[in-house]
Amino acid sequence: MFFSFDGIDGTGKSTQMTLFVDWLRGRGREVVTCRDPGGTELGERLREILLHKSDTPIGRRAEMLMYMASRAQLVDQVIRPALDAGCMVVSDRFLLANVVYQGHAGGLAVEDLWRVGEVAVSGLHPARIFLLDMDVAAAVRRRNREPDRIESQGLDYMQQVRLGYMAEAARRPEIAVIDAARDIESVQADIRRAAEGVLA
Repeated sequence: MFFSFDGIDGTGKSTQMTLFVDWLRGRGREVVTCRDPGGTELGERLREILLHKSDTPIGRRAEMLMYMASRAQLVDQVIRPALDAGCMVVSDRFLLANVVYQGHAGGLAVEDLWRVGEVAVSGLHPARIFLLDMDVAAAVRRRNREPDRIESQGLDYMQQVRLGYMAEAARRPEIAVIDAARDIESVQADIRRAAEGVLA
């Protein structure tokens, strides 16, 4: 079974994903974790360009396709083999992030991104997407590092990202919206409840 975590940075994705994976392993599940972009040699090189090479001009369509290339490699090299071996997979972000950041917030046609995404993932989608949601300004205050190239596009851009996530959640039942502006234990409890529905 395949799960992913998503949401704007600062919502606690890394913390909650770690706790969730520990919970799954505590229930006797074998779990493989990954991150998107990244997770493979090709993916990590693309991640460096996409998130940290601020002096390299990247057009929005090129940016989208670089994310898709990283994801295609991740599916072929990591996710599908792990699922075929009977493991669970938990990813830090997946296709939804591309649709929201480059589509809803970036101005590309959302349906085009879903269509290109279908090619990139070859029909493989998470059974449940945990969307950690909170106020953008509050999430930025939580972030304990310099903004990356994507985050540097400003609060207005990030607000459009958040609205894009909510728009997709309203039409895709696999997305579980989790209020991340609470204590860690309460957030994790909601994540586990959302997972139980598909684990059963």
